Amino acid sequence: MELDEIKAKIELRQGDITEIEADAIVNSANTDLILGAGVSGAIGRKGGRIIQDECNAIGSAPLGDAVVTSAGALKAKCVIHAVSMEIGHFTSEENVARATRSALRRAEERNLRTIAFPAIGTGAAALAPEYSARAMLDTVVRHLAGGTGLDRIYFVLFNEEVLAAFREVFDGLTLERRPPRRGREQER
Repeated sequence: MELDEIKAKIELRQGDITEIEADAIVNSANTDLILGAGVSGAIGRKGGRIIQDECNAIGSAPLGDAVVTSAGALKAKCVIHAVSMEIGHFTSEENVARATRSALRRAEERNLRTIAFPAIGTGAAALAPEYSARAMLDTVVRHLAGGTGLDRIYFVLFNEEVLAAFREVFDGLTLERRPPRRGREQER
């Protein structure tokens, strides 16, 4: 698949991810699967207690993995919880890339056609938006280049600063693989 075909499947928009109509909404999750603040909190509030109850039943998930729950009252069919951080810790591009890859895998396993991502790691995990954008968009491009059942991948970004960072990375995308950065050098 050519880069232009891949980019045509990706849509960047500013807004509230809980309002989007997609088969799956991705939650930027911690290893304890606690829906706290930011995107997680909004998903829990708008989707209802059932989502946290299902997370509690799962218990926990390893860093870089993704687990699936129902979407409760949200418009999506399910919520994919992409585990990019441990509570009280920062994250890295590498963790965000692994969590993004796992979320895409879960969507494929369920034969979903559309998935909506937030800017994973930019809230409590304190990753700068440009690092999140690079890790996520590079991972999505590689996934789409390998063939996929996904028709559309949305990035629903909560403010203009984050949207601008994602647009800048999106405009510079190539099919060349860039290794993600590791560690704390990405703290804000």
